[in-house]
Amino acid sequence: MPAAPLREGSIFTDPRVVFATATLCCLLWGSAFPAIKAGYALFAIAPADVPSQMLFAGTRFTLAGAILLAYAALSGRRLWLTPRQAGQVLLLGLTQTAIQYVFFYIGLAHASGVKASIVNATTIFFSVLLAHFLYRNDRLNAGKSLGVLLGFAGVVVVNLRGAGLDFEFTLLGEGFIAIAAFILAAAMIYGKRVSQGLDATVMTGWQLALGGLMLWAAALPLGGEMAAFDAASAALLVYLALLSAVAYALWSVLLKHNPVGMVAIYNFLIPVFGVVLSALLLGETLLEWKNLAALVLVSAGIWLVSRSQGAPVAHPPAA
Repeated sequence: MPAAPLREGSIFTDPRVVFATATLCCLLWGSAFPAIKAGYALFAIAPADVPSQMLFAGTRFTLAGAILLAYAALSGRRLWLTPRQAGQVLLLGLTQTAIQYVFFYIGLAHASGVKASIVNATTIFFSVLLAHFLYRNDRLNAGKSLGVLLGFAGVVVVNLRGAGLDFEFTLLGEGFIAIAAFILAAAMIYGKRVSQGLDATVMTGWQLALGGLMLWAAALPLGGEMAAFDAASAALLVYLALLSAVAYALWSVLLKHNPVGMVAIYNFLIPVFGVVLSALLLGETLLEWKNLAALVLVSAGIWLVSRSQGAPVAHPPAA
């Protein structure tokens, strides 16, 4: 496959903008961990109630997609898709939002939170490996490989909790989480290709809305429900929708304009932010050695990958 096309002159190829934007996305996604836990409590959703969790997610993503599409319409973007684009976006919503989420939550129900967080970080490995084989300007090298390994080590360290980590592996648990990670990595790379011929905000809005509706369609026949709906739960749901809308849209723009490996490495910040924000919100100790060590390792990994990537080569926009 030819080199991944990058938009000439885009501000999103500036390394400082990439750093700030990707870090903001990961901070938002990290805040989703305590927010989702709070949402389950507010909506009275039990930890084992997967249909209701899917309904909750479907509502969140459908609302996020609607917010993005409304913003795109107000800013003068064309919302209507050609039949080919509609098929691409439908496939993206099915894989990146619906199927990936189902595999992840079934896996999460059969694995510990520690191992789930670590196995889920294999998304970065899958992204980097797939990009290596698909794009000429996104090859693996020694620096990039070491950076990815350092980032993964940071995820392992931040999740160390006594005897919470073992080497047991089940298909329904860790296996399904690994499948979800692969689906997400492949879908994001596919989304990078789709975004070359379609506005990234419009693409993200449609795929979130369609994927959310698919989750709704799967959850309702299985008995999913969101019983306790009040001002507090509604406000939290709107926050989760907004963070998804902003983070997914910005991430799609970054992938559109940069090599996959250069962007994917920032995903290692998500569990670090998740642990730090959960500690702040739940009153736990923040300045633990594992949190600081994880931040150092992940930061070193991001620096190595960014340094190893080199300056991106701009290509004309795809026709």
